[in-house]
Amino acid sequence: MHTENKSEVARLLRSIEEEYLAGQRALYGLAVTASHEFIAKRQESIGCHFESLVNVVGSEQEAVVMVIEALANAADENGLSKPFMA
Repeated sequence: MHTENKSEVARLLRSIEEEYLAGQRALYGLAVTASHEFIAKRQESIGCHFESLVNVVGSEQEAVVMVIEALANAADENGLSKPFMA
């Protein structure tokens, strides 16, 4: 992967992490009255970032693995339960 692609991948993964964390804070944070609209917008943004990531990486499967790893790391760093883990 080219250096500029690595940079774009890192940016997209960080954006996905930030949207995920915002949604988690809205659901489980101090203000537990998150609106459905707010959560839906976070999910929509994650979907857009994911589509861009697939385009940069070239493989949906590889992008899924990258997102799962990024969100698991973000959850660990923020004391949240890991997503997608049984």
